[in-house]
Formats: sequence, structure tokens, C-alpha cells
Amino acid sequence: MHYLDRIRQNYPLVMHGVSLSIASTDPLNRDYLRDLKALAGRVEPAWISDHLCWTSVNAHNYHDLLPMPYTREVIRHVADRVSQVQDALGRQILLENLSSYVSFDDSEMSEWEFLTEVAESADCLILLDVNNIYVSSVNHGFDPMEYVRGVPAERVWQFHLAGHTTNESGKIMIDTHDMPIRDEVWELYRETCELLGPVSTMIERDDNIPEPPELVEELDQARAIARPVWSGA
Repeated sequence: MHYLDRIRQNYPLVMHGVSLSIASTDPLNRDYLRDLKALAGRVEPAWISDHLCWTSVNAHNYHDLLPMPYTREVIRHVADRVSQVQDALGRQILLENLSSYVSFDDSEMSEWEFLTEVAESADCLILLDVNNIYVSSVNHGFDPMEYVRGVPAERVWQFHLAGHTTNESGKIMIDTHDMPIRDEVWELYRETCELLGPVSTMIERDDNIPEPPELVEELDQARAIARPVWSGA
């Protein structure tokens, strides 16, 4: 907290979580929400985000971001829980799309239609992870730009960029946050910026972290891609 407070003195912050488990059938963790609200009161983030997923069942946290079937029943369930979370926090939240490796026969719609329906039903916002879109598009065989065109631009408040790897067979892409951003993701980011307009962007790197100049080089590349969009805003 000492270092967080010192950083906050000089920089605006956002808060990004992995433990909300918004799609779980477990009861919402009210202790977690209380602590989250207290931390938000301390650092005054521009926004709070988490993932459109579930991580827990029967009070056991699997520490992974797990997908759900894209059905209207699940939309109603998730939207109700998002509304409860927003009431508890006293603010809108952002939900992030996942990288996924399985799909469900019961799904009634595409992932982007599902994400849009949840956001509009719960009146929440969207954190659009461009790398996750690309990874899932390869794993499931859809057009990533169809995904981008399918989400409401007015609800997208942040982009994420990251690196990924493939499994041993080379057939499945895995969102690992431990590699440089690939050219295909940079190109998708360019097209996404042009379509959705000026949106705050963050680069995620969780492992194999290089020296600062290499990280800044990626940041400068993101700025160069987004600059024409921001200058025309």
C-alpha cells in the first residue's frame, strides 16, 4: 500500500481484477466487494474492471478465467449479478472478453453478441482485449473483425494488448502475457482503433519481463498506431 499510495500521488490509476467470478453460481463474495470498494475509495481509480467469466464453484477458486455457454439464461444470470456488483460499488464496471479454448454446444449466439447483451442488460462497460479476440478467433475459427464490429463502440472504455504462445501441437493459441505482441495483433489493434475510435490502451506483461526499453518500444508502437485516431478525435 505504501508504494501504491506513492504511485497514486503522481499518476491516475485503474483497477483490474481476476476474482469477481461474475458468471459463477456461487453467491457473490460480499467481503471481497466491501474490500474492493474500500480500496477504490483510497486510490480513486478512473474505473474498475474484471472478466466476463467464472472462477469459482462451491466456494473453491480455480484461479483460472473459465468460459460459459452464450445463452439468454446466462445473460440474465450475469446481468443480475453485474447490477448487484455495481450497486455495491456505487459505480459502473468494465467487463473484459476472455481468450477461450473450448466452446459449448448449448450456445445460442456468438461471443460478441453475448458480451453486448450482457453490457446493455446490466448497463455496464466493456474492456476489449484485442489479443484475446485474436487468440479466440484462431482457436474457434471466426473473423476477429466481425467481433470488433459486433460490439457497441460507446461502451468500450479500454483496450488490452498482450503476447501469446501456441501449445505443443501448434494448433491452439494460449493467452500467456509472456511474449512480445505479435504482428497480427498489432494489425488487429490498428483496425480496431480505426473502427472504435480513441480508447485508452494498456499493454499486459506478466512473465519473461524484458528490460524497460523493450517495454517502452511496444508502448511507443501502440501510441503510433493510435495517434491518428486520437488526433482526429
